Amino acid sequence: MGARFIVTGGAGFIGSALVRALVRDGAGETLVVDKLTYAGNLESLREVSASPLYRFLQADICDAEAMRRAFAEFRPTGVFHLAAESHVDRSIDGPLEFVRTNVDGTAVLLQTALEYWRGLPSGERESFRFQHISTDEVFGSLGADGFFSETTPYAPRSPYSASKAASDHLVRAWHETFGLPVLLTNCSNNYGPYHFPEKLIPLVTLNALEGKPLPVYGNGSNVRDWLYVDDHVRALRLVHSSGAPGSTYCVGGRSERTNLQVVQAVCEALDALKPRPSGRYGDLITFVKDRPGHDMRYAIDPSRLQRELGWRPSETFESGIRSTVKWYLENEWWWRPIRENRYSGERLGVS
Repeated sequence: MGARFIVTGGAGFIGSALVRALVRDGAGETLVVDKLTYAGNLESLREVSASPLYRFLQADICDAEAMRRAFAEFRPTGVFHLAAESHVDRSIDGPLEFVRTNVDGTAVLLQTALEYWRGLPSGERESFRFQHISTDEVFGSLGADGFFSETTPYAPRSPYSASKAASDHLVRAWHETFGLPVLLTNCSNNYGPYHFPEKLIPLVTLNALEGKPLPVYGNGSNVRDWLYVDDHVRALRLVHSSGAPGSTYCVGGRSERTNLQVVQAVCEALDALKPRPSGRYGDLITFVKDRPGHDMRYAIDPSRLQRELGWRPSETFESGIRSTVKWYLENEWWWRPIRENRYSGERLGVS
């Protein structure tokens, strides 16, 4: 039997990038399982939707019966679990939905995968993998020095990061208790094409194009490590094919920037690619009240992934930002309906 992948959350930002790569490269049949919440968008999969390797199932990962049917009918050789509520600001406004999807949904999926895995012939059981994609936010906040690694203690500080930390612990428990062959990755902030415009880089890009204020929390000194989404996808596929079951791998772009530097970089790319009629895009930068419990700094040490599996990011922050901004300039067909019908750029997470 050839490779057959279930990708949960495959209509989201990172999930759709993974699905496009798997299908485009002929890696195997791919079933996207997605609830199609506000951030799920089948338009992100338009370029592969006609492929015989692509399938789609609209379903909630909390629905145990739907998950059992999906596994029984599709018979995957591996799972990439990306379905999650994923915005810190939204988790401040509605934390229980994050617990439901990220914790309960992951538990349902793990138990479904375990029952399916136990019924496989021995050879297929040995090669099966359940890969859980998580975040560096589970580690909490760094000071001016140091990096997150696979041995960093967990210290989540928002409802979002706490729910992801819980899901990480469940994945490890299903491995240690039941022997399910799992893989975990914790990544830094992703950016790139098809990113839902509630997140910083697309939000700033589209607000700038519309001449709206560019909000920067606090004084803009909070630091994040940025990872181009296609580099992340290469890491996920490498871990899936070559990672050791039960292992965790941290994925980071070694591109630390303050939030203010990120906004300025977007403005500079826009200045070069589509100048304003008067003034510069940076003139639109506006400092706003800080996010509650805003973590000061995230930074990942991806040495294990580099040393053991040979992964390296191919994009610099500068090249990635330029490519991303250029994509938004050229693909209004994708983001315009979102801005008009789902999310117009208003601030979230102020409760």
